[in-house]
Amino acid sequence: MALVLPLLQSRSTDEYAPMPRSDADRRALAGLHERVPGAARAAGLPERVYAYDRRGTAATLRAVDAANGGGFFAVPAEAEVELAAADEAFKGNLPVVDVQTHLIDPGRWGGAGSQALSGFLRLVDGERWADVDPANIDGAAWASLVFGASETAVALLTSTPGTPDRNVLSNPQIAAAREVADRYAGSGRVLTHTIVHPNLGEAELDHMAAWHDELRPSGWKCYTLWGPPTKAAPYGGWFLDDEEVGFPFLERVRQLGPRVIATHKGISGPIPDASIDAASPRDIGPASLAFPDISFVVYHSGYERDPDGEEGPYAADGEPRGSDRLVRSLADAGVAPGANVYAELGTTWFLMLRRPREAAHVLGKLLNAVGPDNILWGTDSVWYGSPQPLIDAFRAFQIPPSFQERYGYPALTPDIKDRIMSRNARAVYGISDEQVARAAAQSPEWAANAAAEIVTAVEAARNL
Repeated sequence: MALVLPLLQSRSTDEYAPMPRSDADRRALAGLHERVPGAARAAGLPERVYAYDRRGTAATLRAVDAANGGGFFAVPAEAEVELAAADEAFKGNLPVVDVQTHLIDPGRWGGAGSQALSGFLRLVDGERWADVDPANIDGAAWASLVFGASETAVALLTSTPGTPDRNVLSNPQIAAAREVADRYAGSGRVLTHTIVHPNLGEAELDHMAAWHDELRPSGWKCYTLWGPPTKAAPYGGWFLDDEEVGFPFLERVRQLGPRVIATHKGISGPIPDASIDAASPRDIGPASLAFPDISFVVYHSGYERDPDGEEGPYAADGEPRGSDRLVRSLADAGVAPGANVYAELGTTWFLMLRRPREAAHVLGKLLNAVGPDNILWGTDSVWYGSPQPLIDAFRAFQIPPSFQERYGYPALTPDIKDRIMSRNARAVYGISDEQVARAAAQSPEWAANAAAEIVTAVEAARNL
C-alpha cells in the first residue's frame, strides 16, 4: 500500500533536519499496511478517505502504540472501524484553544522567507507538496482547516521571522485576517501576535507603540535565533536576558503591554555550538525572574528532534539538551511551577507523538517543571493541514503508570488535558469563558464563508 496515513508521513521543516524513519516507524507502517485495507472496507470508505477520517487516526495511533511497546495511546480496536467508537475515544470535555497557527500571503511568495518555507513544505509531505502551491497555505486554507475541519474554537494567528519586505506575512496582514474573522464569527475567535525583531535596533522598539494601538495584539512574538550576531550570541541572534537587546525589549513590553511574549525556543536544526545557540531556552529562567509581571510563552518548549536518540528523564548533571534546557534554566533561576513561564507544544507534539516514550518523558518533565496550569496547546497549523488528528492523538495519549512510578511524573488526566487544551490559554491571553462557549457553539460554516475575504484582506494589507 503506497498510502501513508497523515500522522506517519515523513516530516521535517526548515527548522529541523530531515529525519530517517525509525525501526518503530517501520513496524507501525507495516502493521498499518496489513490492516488498513480491510478496516477501510469495513468502514465503507475508500482508503484515502479513511486515512483522513478519525478511524484512520485510530488505526495509526494503535499501530504506533503497538510498535513502541504499548500503554501510550488508549484507543480501542473497534475505533478503527466504528465511527461512534472513534468519536468516544477522542472526545474532549472543553473547546480547544490553539495558541500557534499560521498562514501566508501568496503575493509574498518568492523571497528569502518563502524559499525556506517552500523547502519545509516539500519535506512535510512530499506527495502533497511536490509542487508547492502557496494558495494551499493561504488565509482560505487556514480558515477552512483550522476552524472548518477541526474542533478549534479560538486560534491565535502568528508569523515566521523576517523583516516586512522578506517575511511571508506581515504584522498588518495578521491584523487584517483577524478583522475579517471578527466580522464573520464575532470578536474573539482569532487572537494575534505582533512580530518584533528587537535586534534591529531602537527604531524597531519605537514601532511597538504604534503597533500596540493600531494592530491590537494579544501578545508579542520574537525569534531570538533570528538576525545578525550580537555580543551575547556571536553565531547570530540574541537572548532575552542580555542587556544589549533582551532587557530593553522586555522593558518596552512592560511599558506598553500586553505583557505576553511568545518566543521560539528549540526546533533549531544543526547548530555550531549548543551552549550558545540563540534558540536555546537557557535565557528563559533569568528573564522570567527579572520580569515576573510578563508571561513568557515558550514556543516548542525547547524541544529538539535528535536523529541519534530520544529525550529521556531529566538529568540534573551534564550538558542539557532539548526540553531539559528549559527545565535546567527554570531550576537554576528558582522559577517555580505555576509561575510566569508557559511551555507550548506546537510542532513539538507533532514530532513526538510517533515517539511516545519520548513524548511521555517530555510531557512528564514539563508537568513537573512548569506545572499543569502552564502548558499551552499549539499546533503550528496550517503547516500540518487540519489540526484535528493532533487533537485526537493528544486526547488519547497517556503517561504510563510505569513512567509515573519510576520517574515521578504525574498522570496525564482528562482534567490536565482540559487545562492544556483550553483553560490555560484563557488565563494567559485573557480569553473569557463566555467567549470560548460562544465560539464552540458557532457553526463552522462561517470559515468557508469568510475564506475568500480573508485572502482579499491579506492582499490589501500587503504594502501597509
